Amino acid sequence: MNTHIKELLSLDGLCAVVIGGKGKVGYPMAEALAEAGARVYIASPSATDEDKAIKDLKEKGLNVFGKALNQSDESDIESLVSSIESDYKTPDILINSGVERPMKKFVNDDSAAWDRSMEVNARGLFLTCRTFGRRMAIIGGGSIINIASIYGLVAPDQSIYEGTDMNTEPDYSYTKGGMIMFSKYLASYFAQHDVRVNCIAPGGMFNNQDESFIEKYIQKVPMRRMAYPDDMKGIAVFLASSASKYITGAVIPVDGGLTII
Repeated sequence: MNTHIKELLSLDGLCAVVIGGKGKVGYPMAEALAEAGARVYIASPSATDEDKAIKDLKEKGLNVFGKALNQSDESDIESLVSSIESDYKTPDILINSGVERPMKKFVNDDSAAWDRSMEVNARGLFLTCRTFGRRMAIIGGGSIINIASIYGLVAPDQSIYEGTDMNTEPDYSYTKGGMIMFSKYLASYFAQHDVRVNCIAPGGMFNNQDESFIEKYIQKVPMRRMAYPDDMKGIAVFLASSASKYITGAVIPVDGGLTII
């Protein structure tokens, strides 16, 4: 078989759900999937078709819709998928980019904040992957893309936060590291049904952070910059498309080389 690369990368006629698709990582990925031809449903607790972010994509002529979702509620997830199936078809693509970060006091926060993170981030990951994976298995295949982090691969360097009020929460590294191994488990479990499960591990996204943080952070990055929205687009389309149809259980850092040194 010798398929043209444009056909391999095309998402024409496919259905995608991007949980957390209004966020700084999920939004450019949702945009990219729609630009590649998919019908995209952006799901988050408050998402509707009237959201400015979604209306902006619609104004570009993209096939994008908003759906409210509590990702920690199994019945809500089932209702979302059933609604999309009724509206269009069973989703072929899931991007799990939704994350709640309740531990504002970092390691000094109380256990209730940790429990809240596990409820949304760990439980939510399990439920969404299981629900979508089962449906994809029935239709004969699909692609689940879980958005991890470099902090699921390496520990944060505390020195880059000195002099700022920033840090990385302990639950964040815990859930992102767990996401990577859970994704490998699912990749093995669903492989016989041609459902692929992969992880993207983004580095720090530029978001007008404290200048001292940016300066110290980019000194750790061989490419000497932070990530920008466009850096998230190509990898999302690649893993969603047939161009990666023999890739499953992979973890791909998008970090300018930070995790190689």
